Amino acid sequence: MSVDEAILWERLSRSRRAPVEPSWLEESYSSSLSADLRRALCEKLGSLADRGWPIILRLLHRHGDQNELILAAGLCHQREARDWLLQRLHEPSHLNDDHLCVLQALACWGADVPESVLHACLQHPGLQHRLTGLQLISFRAHTLTDQQLLAYCADLLNDCRDPLVISTIRVLQRRDGEAISECLAELCRSNSLVIAEAAFRALGCIATPVSQRLLQELSTSPEDPTRQELAHRQLNQQFRS
Repeated sequence: MSVDEAILWERLSRSRRAPVEPSWLEESYSSSLSADLRRALCEKLGSLADRGWPIILRLLHRHGDQNELILAAGLCHQREARDWLLQRLHEPSHLNDDHLCVLQALACWGADVPESVLHACLQHPGLQHRLTGLQLISFRAHTLTDQQLLAYCADLLNDCRDPLVISTIRVLQRRDGEAISECLAELCRSNSLVIAEAAFRALGCIATPVSQRLLQELSTSPEDPTRQELAHRQLNQQFRS
């Protein structure tokens, strides 16, 4: 680490007690700094909201579409920044995997992101694109019915990659509707034991009469002793005094 970077890190470490000026962040940022330091400076800029966005935009014009600056545009949560990010998606240079960072920056906007952007994420074969789509679903879930949520998640639950399916299960377990519980019960019978374990835990977290009934049914199924035990474990945790 250079002496100059050490000084910048030291100043950032004191920023809670002695807040830094936006102008200092603008002057300190350089594309030649280490990636971690650039990210830290940009996170601080993003946290400044409406005071940070004009500086982020100037730095983007000066240094180009650096990933940390794009993510800062999302962090500042300004409508102008959201519109700028959406515009980037329609530019030819952002019609390939390079636009993943733009999508990630938009994720926190949830329901304010066009449906076409969400579908583009969910239909993309890449894991990170689909995880970003799941983030978009999570941020707009409060606007969706259980059936709508399940429809969005259907392809994700059928994905062959366990980490993506498990992340989707964690989104579903925040709801306690009957259709959600029935979907999770089906996943308890998945060929992947890792997915089944996550689905059993999700049913246990829901803890409604419907989820308890489904766990009871799964606990009496003779086909798979391992899954019987998983069901018993969740039931025992719910009724433990």
